[in-house]
Amino acid sequence: MSVSATERRYTYATGRRKSAIARVQLSEGTGQIIVNGRPVDDALPRLADQNALSEPFRLTNSAGRFSVMAKVSGGGTTGWTGALVHAVARALSKLSEENRLALRHGGLLTRDARVKERKKYGLKRARKAPQYTKR
Repeated sequence: MSVSATERRYTYATGRRKSAIARVQLSEGTGQIIVNGRPVDDALPRLADQNALSEPFRLTNSAGRFSVMAKVSGGGTTGWTGALVHAVARALSKLSEENRLALRHGGLLTRDARVKERKKYGLKRARKAPQYTKR
């Protein structure tokens, strides 16, 4: 059964990191990545972020086979990148069990639960106390 240009098959997934949430739509395509309506180069200008985003495709040997449309909200660029990697990895794992095993071994399916610790009263930051003076 062939799929026409108007009937595309999409795989949806959600990824989270810090306070960022990424909703990803993965489809067979040319490898184009669109984040919030902009190319990935504009949305994530740091080269390290762009390389991290290509990691799930590298682990599953599917670079250039899928197009990604993503909506990301909350957080900053580092959180965005982590959320996008998590979402893309989850979408790829839905497609094949082989992908799931490769991504699991690469550590990309585990949600990174580290978030910023809240500031406590009497302290300058979460743990930094004011300088102690004896006299």
